[in-house]
Amino acid sequence: MRNSLIAIGFGLVTSITSPAIAQEFTLTSTSISEGEQLSNDFVFQGFGCEGGNESPQLSWSDAPEGTKSFAITAYDPDAPTGSGWWHWNVVNIPASVSSLDQNASAEQILPMAALEIKNDFGVTEFGGACPPPGEVHRYIFTVYALGTEQLELPENPSNALVGFMTRANMLDSASITAVYNR
Repeated sequence: MRNSLIAIGFGLVTSITSPAIAQEFTLTSTSISEGEQLSNDFVFQGFGCEGGNESPQLSWSDAPEGTKSFAITAYDPDAPTGSGWWHWNVVNIPASVSSLDQNASAEQILPMAALEIKNDFGVTEFGGACPPPGEVHRYIFTVYALGTEQLELPENPSNALVGFMTRANMLDSASITAVYNR
């Protein structure tokens, strides 16, 4: 009996003193899936690739307390450049936004305050997958919860500078990694 009371007392003290477990910040999509091949909708149109060049639908939930904006990136770490390849970089997405529709970039239906950064194709919009023939590349789609409403960036910033400022203001992030080969 005494051991039971001690165990109950310990459990009560533990539950009272333990912080509440926060929900995990998550990224989901109706367009792409973890570890799965990207469909032709998300393949670049050009450089020998023939695709729809659409940005995927993305939704996120359970952002950490203090989130004031979001940033989204699409990055290929396997590109034969020595520094990967930035396919998409959007910052200053208001904290009230929790999803983007498929093809939001090309249809220019991003939230008003959002700012698209020039990608490594040299355009200010989403650029789809287009690895060299015979290679499988990973495409990492990441949403970042930021503790600032707007990143302070110069005009026409590099993706490296945007990445630095994003990570300097990051509260949390969530990713989906898809693949593509041709």
